[in-house]
Amino acid sequence: MKLRIPISLILSAATALPADLPVKQVVLYKHGVGFFERSGRLGAGESARLDFNALEMNDVLKSLTIGGSGKISGLRYDSMDPLGRKLAEFPFQIGGGGMPGMLDQLKGARIELKLGTEAVAGIIVSARTIAGSDKQAERDQLNLLLDTGDFRTVDLAAATGLRFPDAKLQQQFKDYLAALSASRSKEKRSVYIDSSDASERDLTASYMIPAPVWKSSYRLIFVDKAPTLEGWAIVDNTTGEDWTKVQLSLVSGRPISFISQLYAPKYVNRPSAELADDTAAQVIVHSGAFEEKDKKAEGGAMNRRDMAAGRAERLMAAPAPMMKGTLGALSADAVMESISVAPSSIEAAAVGRELGDLFEYRISQPVTIRKNESAMLPFLQQTIEGRKLLIYSDHSSQHPTNAAELTNSSGKTLDGGPITVYDAGAYAGEALMETLKASDKRLISYALDLGTRITEAFGSKAAMVREIHASRGIVNTKYAAEETRTYTVRNVDQKAKTLIVEHPLRPGYTLLNQKAAEKTATNYRFELALAAGATQEFVVNEERVYDQSIAVTNLSPDILVSYLQNRSLTAAGRQQLQRIVDQKRLIAENDSALQDADAQTRGLNADEDRIRRNIQSLNNVAGQQQQVQTYARQLDAQEQQLAVLRDKQAELQKKRSVLQAALDQLVEALTF
Repeated sequence: MKLRIPISLILSAATALPADLPVKQVVLYKHGVGFFERSGRLGAGESARLDFNALEMNDVLKSLTIGGSGKISGLRYDSMDPLGRKLAEFPFQIGGGGMPGMLDQLKGARIELKLGTEAVAGIIVSARTIAGSDKQAERDQLNLLLDTGDFRTVDLAAATGLRFPDAKLQQQFKDYLAALSASRSKEKRSVYIDSSDASERDLTASYMIPAPVWKSSYRLIFVDKAPTLEGWAIVDNTTGEDWTKVQLSLVSGRPISFISQLYAPKYVNRPSAELADDTAAQVIVHSGAFEEKDKKAEGGAMNRRDMAAGRAERLMAAPAPMMKGTLGALSADAVMESISVAPSSIEAAAVGRELGDLFEYRISQPVTIRKNESAMLPFLQQTIEGRKLLIYSDHSSQHPTNAAELTNSSGKTLDGGPITVYDAGAYAGEALMETLKASDKRLISYALDLGTRITEAFGSKAAMVREIHASRGIVNTKYAAEETRTYTVRNVDQKAKTLIVEHPLRPGYTLLNQKAAEKTATNYRFELALAAGATQEFVVNEERVYDQSIAVTNLSPDILVSYLQNRSLTAAGRQQLQRIVDQKRLIAENDSALQDADAQTRGLNADEDRIRRNIQSLNNVAGQQQQVQTYARQLDAQEQQLAVLRDKQAELQKKRSVLQAALDQLVEALTF
């Protein structure tokens, strides 16, 4: 019977004993983990041991799967308790306070000290550090109760030896220090797979552990025909054991992966609960049932549960599907020998296939990579669709870049990585490429083209009113502003070229007279054919449309007149605005008359004050009665004028209120 047991155990890229379960298959991903499969034949009743780094155990416990023939009786692994919890079990803590701080925690313990030639023994009463002063240095003191009953203070700096005669306490110190040492240790952790079989059997263990991501690099070779693309995979073996003739696969894509803390024991705080012993029990009255369960239905449900449990047990005993495949061998020595050959002479040693939403390159021959070594494996060698051109994307430079437009006609997913470009048998430059799915297209730039120069000129026109609308006294105006950018391109080389201009895509702007060949998230792409030794201009016109809202009450009659003259205004809107303009002018005329009346009133009041002061002065002078009478008649006349002005002011104020109310009604009803 074959057996498959998925287990929440995490094994890190570990070193299993070579005689037990050697590595047979390795699958490397792009998100920091690798899939490892080990298999071998074990003797009757023999256990298998897998070794992992402590940091890898979380991933092993999460992903370990056991398969093969025979019965697995159990799985054990070296446990780990949190350091803080281990140390909390000891009656002392080593740390702050130094030796006095530790000894002070052991009050009542017996201790023996050597003070030169003298031996002192007693029970610890206390220990402390006495701060230093200008005359005396800091010192550590221990207070003891001697066997004679005397108390003695000992200077710890004078002690040449110290021991605890209690063997149990001595062992606790050893255990404490051993726990601290183990917490810093990076030694291996072992996982044991036990079997109760009395015969030989095959065993397979597979798991995910942290692993370096595999890296891609490419060679793009331009010749007379279609360009050739070579792909090399860079693989690092950091597991601490040799990979000898393993089946190696490289997966492009990034599945979700995370670390769960499964290795360290987890503890939870439990609530305290006590019986209520000091209260009398209450009488419990049970109510009668009003509905009874169907016994037959209950029996059927129990039978269904038993059947489901049986199905689950059979599923657990089902054979484990092995991740098999024809993965070829390419030794590290053979790979390194291939690197020295010309870029177009290698032969790809990988087979690509879709793996769900991912893409897998399966190395077609077994691979050998020794521990702590890396290898370069060719996984792609074929022609693809491509053409050479220029790209102008860096607007801070006057030169475009030599570039290539690549269409992935390989039928495979091309993992992202650096590309070294060769043109006419010579090095031409380097580029970076993102992951390219089959049939997708990408531009890559690999060098500056000093034979082409580009300058830019900017222009703009005054914003024009496109639409005018109004609602409840708010005028909404839609403006359109046009901007131009002129690219002047000079090709000084005596050969024709194709230029891609990347024009920035700005939010709120739309193209007016051009149609882009392509559009990205940040740029328009325009394609231009450049004649040999020629200069040409390319103009991009863009328009920005924006809205402006303003309350009619905040607009003066002169500004409203400018709205009336706009051709975008409808006849109904022009008629309504004209009435508002007329009403605002009536209010302005009334306000002007009111201001004049106010000015006259202020002038008469000032003149009356002057006359009153004159009268007061003349009353104290003999023979000036005639002049006083004249001033009195002037005051009477001015009072009559003031009365008329006050009536006029009141009338103008009343009229303004009426005019304003009428204006408010017109503004509120403004809609077009």
